Parts: sequence; C-alpha cells; structure tokens
Amino acid sequence: MAGPRTGWHPVAVSQRAKILGSLLLEEARLSERELDAALAEQRATGVRLGETLLRRGVIDGEDLARALSRQLALPYGDPPLAPDEEATRVLSSTLAKEREVLPLERGRKTLKLAMADPLDLSTLEEVEFRSGRRVEAVVASRRAIRDGIRSVYGVELRELAQELRPAPHPRSEGADDGPGGPDPGQAPAPRLLDRLLRDSVEEGASDVHLERRADGLVIRVRVDGVLRTMSSLPGSAHDAVLSRLKVLAGLDISVKRRPQDGGFPFEAGGRTLRLRVSTLPVEGGEKGVVRILDPEQAPANLEDLGFEHEPLARLRNLIRTGQGVILAAGPTGSGKSSTLFGALGEVDRERLNVVTLEDPVEYRLHGASQVQVRPRAGLTFPSALRSVLRQDPDVIMVGEIRDRETAEIAMAAAVTGHLVLSTIHTIDAPGALTRLLNMGVPPHLVAGGLSGVVAQRLVRRTCSKCFGREGACPMCIGGYRGRTGVFQVLTMSDPLREEVLREASAPTLRRRAEEGGMVSLSQDARRKVAEGVTDEHEVARVLHRDPSTPFSCRECSFPLPSRARGCPGCGLPRGRSCTCGEKLREEWRYCPHCLRKAPV
Repeated sequence: MAGPRTGWHPVAVSQRAKILGSLLLEEARLSERELDAALAEQRATGVRLGETLLRRGVIDGEDLARALSRQLALPYGDPPLAPDEEATRVLSSTLAKEREVLPLERGRKTLKLAMADPLDLSTLEEVEFRSGRRVEAVVASRRAIRDGIRSVYGVELRELAQELRPAPHPRSEGADDGPGGPDPGQAPAPRLLDRLLRDSVEEGASDVHLERRADGLVIRVRVDGVLRTMSSLPGSAHDAVLSRLKVLAGLDISVKRRPQDGGFPFEAGGRTLRLRVSTLPVEGGEKGVVRILDPEQAPANLEDLGFEHEPLARLRNLIRTGQGVILAAGPTGSGKSSTLFGALGEVDRERLNVVTLEDPVEYRLHGASQVQVRPRAGLTFPSALRSVLRQDPDVIMVGEIRDRETAEIAMAAAVTGHLVLSTIHTIDAPGALTRLLNMGVPPHLVAGGLSGVVAQRLVRRTCSKCFGREGACPMCIGGYRGRTGVFQVLTMSDPLREEVLREASAPTLRRRAEEGGMVSLSQDARRKVAEGVTDEHEVARVLHRDPSTPFSCRECSFPLPSRARGCPGCGLPRGRSCTCGEKLREEWRYCPHCLRKAPV
C-alpha cells in the first residue's frame, strides 16, 4: 500500500504553516474581532475553527477551502469540480456520499480526491483501501463536493418519483380511518424524502413546504426568510412522500381531515437536527410543512446577532441588573428566540439557576433547566411559570407571552427580583407597552416589572463576493447570503413609567421612548445600508417601505424623501442628519457613528 505521505503530513504542516486564522486575516476574509469571537466559541464547544467560522457566517466554504489549501500546501479545487469519468468508477456512490469526497482524476497508482477535510485520516485510509490507489488530496468546499456528487452519482428527485407505484384509488367517502395512501415503507418513498430533506438542509432552509398543485407536488423552501420553489414532482409523489413523513413524525397516516403535529431527529452533515412536522387539510388534499431546527446552534452571545454598539450596551445593562422583564418583540420569523438565547448566553449559568419554558424546545442550553410546555397535558405557560417560581430561579425564559395571565405572573416575578426574558408579537418596541395594557395587565405591574423591549427584524446580507449583483456568483441567492438583525431597543425610564401609569396613547409612549434614546427600526436599517451590510431594497421588503423613502416624519408619520430638509406633510424641519441616519448636532463635523463627514 502507499508509503508515508510527504509534503502535507499534519505534523509537518503544523511546524511550518501559519494557523488558519492568521491566513484568513492576511487575506482580509475576517476581522480580528470576528476571529477572537470565533476562537472563544471554539474553546467552549471544541468544534474546529473553520467549522465555527462557517457557522457564524463570517466566511464561506470557498474562503475556508482556499485557506486550508495554503495552510496544508495542497492544491485547491475551484468550483464547479469536473471529475473524470474514469475516476468516478473507482469509488462507489455510497462511499463518496458517506465520506463526502469526490474522485477527480485516476492515475496508474494514484487517485486525486476532492476533500473538505484533508486531515481526516480514516477517510483517506478507507478510500485507499477501497480504490487500491494512493490518494492525492485536493482541498474543496463541502458545497462544491456535494454539488459534484449530485451531478455524478446522484439520482434526481424526479427519477426517484418515477419509481413510486401509483397511489391506490381513494375511497369515495373516506373516513379518518383505514389506509390513506401508498405503503410508506416502499423503498422509493423513503429515498425520495431523504433526498428532499438533505437537499433542503444543504440549501440552508429553515422550512420545507410540500404543496399539492394541479400540476403535481411542489416543493418550496424558505432560505434566509424568503420562500422559493426548489422542485416540482409528479402528483403521484404527494401521497407517498406525505405518508412517509407522517410515519417518521409519529402521525396517523390515515388521518387526512384534521391538522396533525409531530417531529423526529434527522442526521445530516454530521449533525443531529430536529424536524418539526405539521400537516393541514387544504382544498385538493393535504399540505405538509417541515421546520428544520439545529438544537446545537444557539447563539453564544448578543454580538453575533447584528446589534450596533449603543443598542447592544443598553441591552447588556438591562441584563446585568438581574431583574425585570425584557421582551423581544416582532412578527413570526424575526429572530426573537435567537435574541433571547443570545441574552442567556451572556448570563452566568454556573452560578445562577436558569430555567426556560418553551413550546417547543428549539436550542439546547448548557447549564439551564429547559421545560417543554405541553398544553394538552395541562402544562401551560402560566402553570409552568407558577411551578418554576417555587424552584428558586434567578433567570426565567418564557417562550412567549400570549395572554394576560402569563404576563401578570411574569411581571409579578420581575417585581420580586427575578430576571424574566420573553417574546411578544408587536410591530415595534413601544407597541409592546400598548399590547400589555390592552391585554388587561394592570399599569402598575407593567411600569414596575418591565425593564425594556427589543423590537427586531431580520434582513438579508448582501453577498460579500458579488456585492449584491444578482446571479453573479454561485455562493449566494439573488445577491444575498445570510441574514443579520435590525433592532430597536427601548429602556424604561421614569418619564416613560409615568406615562404607562397614566395609560397614555401609543404616540405618547413612542415619543417618550425616543426622548430616552430609542431609535427606530428604519434608522438602524439605514445604518446597515450605509455600512454595506444590506441594501435599501431588502430593507424596504422587510419593513414594508418604498426604498426611496426609508424615513417617516416623527410628528405626523408622513414619508420623507431621502434628501428632504423637512416634512412635506406638516412642515417640521428634519434637522441635520448623516446618510447613515444618525442625528447630528450643528457643531459636529463628522458623524459619531460611522465617521462620515457631516453634510454642510
């Protein structure tokens, strides 16, 4: 068999090559602050630095592959990978898929092999044993390798769908008992569903929608908050795939006329994901939605979420007080849970008793007692919260404040010295105050218990490779890659508490909050546009505004054109401001936030 490898052995490399982080810094792929944060997370989790940087969205797979190739003095495989037909015959599709490697070129005694991790000695030995050739590693990104495997070995979804047997003819008056579709154990259906889910995970999808249409089964995935069609399959695949999904999720395959919910673990990419399955009877059949959750990917802290310096400092001050209710506000899918777990990541869980009440448990949090709320079993948020208060808690996280009872218990707990974190569905931060009062929570509890509110949205980041030029690179979708947060932080001041006690109107509460230093979501979004993190079209999509009018008058809410010196609606002067949205004093020559030169 092959002799000792020369020129790239891990020990030799560690003696002469620069560390991965230094290489990425040299190539300006990340900042020192980003590297330090990733190293801190790596020490806590034990996950390799490269994988940590990828998870945090600081670099992409090609950045990592290029840096590894330099570090290990190995060739780099630029996508798309183009393997020789003879090379692909050397390895079976099963081995290539299991080990995530792609044979590129076959020599008389050698095999060039694309690998994302060239230091994986067990894979090297396995491939050498199976192929009878000495492996010459080529560093490539996992995405490039997976794309190559799909093109060479993969059976397309449509081909798998064609293997399905036609579904039995449905009964004319089908009750909710008896068989409701094809045998879910047949081979093509499990293979088709497995392939569909794995493709969705690789795409970075958070949700998968299986929808029956007139022309067949349509698969749509939500990536970075945007829903798009991934594939269309023949109509015969609908019942088979949905039945198989129900079996895995522990649902009744015979029930088609009422909604069902379930879930199951799913292994993908070396991770154990949690899939939540929901079915719903719709016109023409059933619709299935799969939510993809990674329990191990809880945010380590708040810095990773996109907070600007001042709002981040305000929020951290609220957390350090160790008491009061802090609410994350926003619509579904705005990242509220991530903010709560980011806040919990900054709490000393070794010295404090931290308890979470969730429905369902999304992330695993080391050092915390996590409770799954089960309303059908009588374990509701209010009942669980009462029980937790008898468990000597220091910090309590309540998944959502849905009703007056939960809100009152949370506020009462905060008044007695507990730190309570929760979410609420409102448009902005001041709206959370109005919502609590409208729920019937006594004003004195809101004024005394609430510490602050964080309103937020998620906007897509412009791709760092093609800078938002749609279709210009294979690493993004439509010029965007990944998401970051847009935030509005309200802290309760004495004047604001007095307005709450008087049950003031929403405009009055908003004005008092702004006087206390709160900025709008639009202002925070404009800062990110000015910094090149996102663009105005994405901000307009998320905040439902015209890109050319990102601001509104603080007095009458009339839309302000981008260069307006005052409000066209009421004549209020706009005042001096930077292009990033920061209000400027007359004596300032530069913006204190972005350091741009102030307009004359």
